[in-house]
Amino acid sequence: MSATTFRSFARSFGSKIEKPVRTHLVNVYACLTVSMISAAIGAYVHVFTNFLSAGLLTTLGATGLLLALMYTQDNGKNRSLRMSYLVGFTFFTGLGIGPVLEYVIHVDPSIIPTAFLASTLVFTSFSLSAIFAERGKWLYLGGTLMSLLSVLMCLSLANLFLGSELIFKSYLYLGLAIMSGFVLYDTQLIMEKRRAGDKDFIAHSVDLFVDFIGIFRRLLIILAQKEQGSKKRKD
Repeated sequence: MSATTFRSFARSFGSKIEKPVRTHLVNVYACLTVSMISAAIGAYVHVFTNFLSAGLLTTLGATGLLLALMYTQDNGKNRSLRMSYLVGFTFFTGLGIGPVLEYVIHVDPSIIPTAFLASTLVFTSFSLSAIFAERGKWLYLGGTLMSLLSVLMCLSLANLFLGSELIFKSYLYLGLAIMSGFVLYDTQLIMEKRRAGDKDFIAHSVDLFVDFIGIFRRLLIILAQKEQGSKKRKD
């Protein structure tokens, strides 16, 4: 981004979004950055060490820490405790991605940075679209996205019995579209919550973290499957 473009973006951001919301978004994305670093460490631990690996206990750990975060209300004095819950949750989430990363590394390690960059591009594009869109424009998506999530769960359950490649691909691509839609919805919802007086940027960052991980995980699998298909055709 050139200096002129950055200044133009900063002026637009400052003029369109009121200061309390701007400050809140900065805090949310700072927490999101910490979460991504923590998740990356968790993934590294699973793939490259024997210290911890993904499993039932790590899933329970992630769930427990998320519940602890959500049920510990922000009172302005317990943010360090709540941040520790956030870091723990995202670390265990990173561990949970480990098996997918091992599969992708076996196919082609270069897929990982490609998927990460693509996820970052998708996430950033949809986030900016939500931030600079008309106020509340994307909030109507909430009901539709929740309905599509139910469809996604049905596809997943059906495929446990059918084992259909077509259903699995539909699950991946539909899931990718849904998680992208949630970036739009969650970003505008966070802004509206702050306007209503909700200053809990730690909890709000969790929504965006889940969205990003959902996009990243699906892109990893999609790209790996495409690479495997390409290798089979060459053979």
